[in-house]
Amino acid sequence: MKVTKFAQSCILIESLGEKILIDPGSLLPSESTLKVWKEADAILITHKHFDHFDEESVRKLVMNKPSLRVYATKETASYYPNTKFEIIKEGNVLSCGEIKVEAVHAVHGYLPQLKNGKEANEAVGFIIDDGKKRLYHTGDTICFKNDYKCNIIMLPMNNHGVVMGPFEAALYAKETGAELVLPIHFDNPALPIDMKRAEEELKKNNLKYKILKIGESVEV
Repeated sequence: MKVTKFAQSCILIESLGEKILIDPGSLLPSESTLKVWKEADAILITHKHFDHFDEESVRKLVMNKPSLRVYATKETASYYPNTKFEIIKEGNVLSCGEIKVEAVHAVHGYLPQLKNGKEANEAVGFIIDDGKKRLYHTGDTICFKNDYKCNIIMLPMNNHGVVMGPFEAALYAKETGAELVLPIHFDNPALPIDMKRAEEELKKNNLKYKILKIGESVEV
């Protein structure tokens, strides 16, 4: 399984001849980025916020490849009525070739700035299983009780009231049994992360981690 990170929480997963793109948002989209994204066989959206879904870019991708399916929650689909989505909800299991994708629970935090329709009331994470590895992309979520297990976890650690902070994120990752932590959501200038603190918490919990730069890939 190959994982490539783009801005914010966007990742491209390649395995078994399939390419799955998660959360292609509006931060730093470019023609070079779109050249990579257009190879996707499926697009998964965790929630409606623009930093996780760039409608213009996705519409270009679908025009280039009409067979491309874009999966999102009902709330996200309602927020972007000009885009055609396949509706998913927590508990759904999708197939992309031989890869299984499970939509799982997520709890997006709330701030007063998100009132008047901007709050995310329906969010999901995704567990990607290719039969050898399980990768869990939590989406934007605060900490919550669950029994999810994975080999690789990608989760935010920058807090700001909407997602987990370093302390609870490290504990959350450890609870899943993850062998590798790949932080996401740390390169949004509006929501900066204390990366030194994040690394301290990961090390304290004996978690192996790798901080990917935009465009950087890792084989897992």
